[in-house]
Amino acid sequence: MGERPLLWHMNVLWGTMGYFFVLAGYLIGSIPFGLVLGKCLGVDVRAAGSGNIGATNVNRLLGKKMGAITLIADAGKAVLPMIAVSNLMAGAANVQVWVAATGGAAFLGHLYPLYLKFKGGKGVATALGIFFYVQPLAVSLCIVVFVLVVRVWGYVSLGSLIAAALMPLLVFALEGPGHRAYLAVLVAALIWLKHTSNIKRLLNHQENSIKKKG
Repeated sequence: MGERPLLWHMNVLWGTMGYFFVLAGYLIGSIPFGLVLGKCLGVDVRAAGSGNIGATNVNRLLGKKMGAITLIADAGKAVLPMIAVSNLMAGAANVQVWVAATGGAAFLGHLYPLYLKFKGGKGVATALGIFFYVQPLAVSLCIVVFVLVVRVWGYVSLGSLIAAALMPLLVFALEGPGHRAYLAVLVAALIWLKHTSNIKRLLNHQENSIKKKG
């Protein structure tokens, strides 16, 4: 008789922690590291280049070092909360559900940040952090594909789109259906949604190419 109330209280505790981590993931994901770095150097990255707060535009405006820092920070703000949930909620039966939900919340935070009136980045770097946690081998293969696409055609956006589309397929192939695979599908779909303007420019041959700049 005494085990049931204890089990109920434990489920309530895990559920409360889970919701806390999801909210924390969104708030952490909302931190616009590219914008913050730019402000520290006297540049508003939203007012120059592509106007995006992500690593690509920061690299374009502030150089490779700041672009790399932004990439790492944007990736870290997703993967670190996921690791925290995995460790701190290890005793919960549905821990992987909360891990996936926290990663998804961090990704949504980057795309629709509370601090910037829900106008955020395109999510590639943050997705990279999520994908490294979800399936390191799959994301490594996608990075190779990304590099090859950019090297051949010169379009960073095209490389990002192809790699994002490939990631869920690889996760399904390597792990089968599950929370990680469904998270990969959601992230990939949102990346394509946020790249709508890039897709239009690619179709109209108006997208910026690093080859043309070279």
